[in-house]
Amino acid sequence: MKLSMLKPGERGKIIKIGTLGLSKRRLMDMGVLPGEIITIEKVAPLGDPIEISVKNYFLSIRKKEAMEIDVEVLR
Repeated sequence: MKLSMLKPGERGKIIKIGTLGLSKRRLMDMGVLPGEIITIEKVAPLGDPIEISVKNYFLSIRKKEAMEIDVEVLR
């Protein structure tokens, strides 16, 4: 499942980051790494940006970036 498909309050474990180049490096520098648990905090009214928490940090990412992140949904 893609990260962009999760709803606020849902959690997932990052499986793979599909984007390449500077975008992937930026996400990884922020702590968005395979194996990390990520929570969707809120989504803007038009769906962009998406506020997430990872490693107790709150980050905002674009929906385009979230569509490149594969996650395993945690219940």
